[in-house]
Amino acid sequence: MKNGLAGQCERVLVKALGSPLPIGLRMWDGSHAGPSDAPILSVRSNRALRHLLWCPGELGLARAYVMGEIDVDGDFRQALGQCRRFVRSLRAAGRVSLPRLSMLGALALRLGAVGSPPPVPAEEARLTGRLHSRRRDGDAIAHHYDLGNEFYQAILDPSMAYSCACWSSGTHRLADAQREKLDLVCRKLALGPGKRLLDIGCGWGSLVLHAARNYGVRATGVTISAQQHQFVQSRIRADVIGDAVDVRLQDYRDATGGPFDAVASIEMGEHVGEVNYARYAETLRTSVRPGGRVLIQQMSRGSVAPGGGAFIKAYIAPDMFMCPLHRTLGYLEDAGLEIREVVSLREQYVRTIDAWSTQLDEVWDDIVRRHGVRQARIWRLYLAGSALAFEENRMSVHQILAVRPTSDGLSGMPIGDGAADR
Repeated sequence: MKNGLAGQCERVLVKALGSPLPIGLRMWDGSHAGPSDAPILSVRSNRALRHLLWCPGELGLARAYVMGEIDVDGDFRQALGQCRRFVRSLRAAGRVSLPRLSMLGALALRLGAVGSPPPVPAEEARLTGRLHSRRRDGDAIAHHYDLGNEFYQAILDPSMAYSCACWSSGTHRLADAQREKLDLVCRKLALGPGKRLLDIGCGWGSLVLHAARNYGVRATGVTISAQQHQFVQSRIRADVIGDAVDVRLQDYRDATGGPFDAVASIEMGEHVGEVNYARYAETLRTSVRPGGRVLIQQMSRGSVAPGGGAFIKAYIAPDMFMCPLHRTLGYLEDAGLEIREVVSLREQYVRTIDAWSTQLDEVWDDIVRRHGVRQARIWRLYLAGSALAFEENRMSVHQILAVRPTSDGLSGMPIGDGAADR
């Protein structure tokens, strides 16, 4: 029915914002309004509006969604994209103003949304202490990665690679795309029998185990996630090449045993923080021998929301900082590394995240049973929003290949097209 609460909301919103609704709207009285050929935002109680009143913007919407006060019927990512484009067009047209917002406040009053602040979801991060101190970094990593190994096993491929995959034209399975990525990293680092590899931020061990099994290297990994460390240790014990792999529960600032022939750091630099990035770059250089190679795979973002936005900082990766590409390259060069190759994998990440999203949908009931419906909803929102950010070029990801030149300035790199990939 077009009347009821949804009809009231539509009339006020169209008058206040000067534009039709971008998606459908269904209110808790069963009424609906807006386009019928688009996803539908279902508002289940006035508590959803109260979240927005007390915390306007992205975080208020996220809280309402996590608590189940709003939902989306239809394509989730499409709904996010249409709403984002709608808000962007309003701002560009100057339609967000105090008089217009006062009309929305009056609407909220009529809907009974004015009242005490609703409870904040317990799943939000509440970190304390100095930013990027060792203790706080440990708490931030635990919030994200110690959610439970079985949770990530349900969503990721069997190698447990939690980073952008590489999809060639004939690749259709996530496991194959992640294997292609791991092979690409190993080739770029010129790994081979007898060489020593350090993986800073090794995650669940996908790279160190792959490199040891398939390239004959002796691999060392470091992580500060207790559950990741426990998981990799169990895989090492079960693997016939386990004695070639050593994974330590250790901060990257304490990494020892170098210099190594090659160093990798796959989507770990985002957790370092701008204040520590120069030190991180210096650690990469001192950990590799002269003539050795360093490969970083890292997400990047511009000056707007370098932490990924209010939702990601609150629920997924607190204290994350996605360094803009040009500044990352500057830090590496200042540390004494020579940049040899930079490759964007942005579109590849959309496909990777889509694969994770599909897997989440397939195991949804099990995730809800094991981890609760709020955690499942957090990840549905996280994956949909992240895929959209990469799709729209608000976030990117790059593989950066660098080398530590010898004292004579030699790189040890072969000459010729595509040499870095051989």
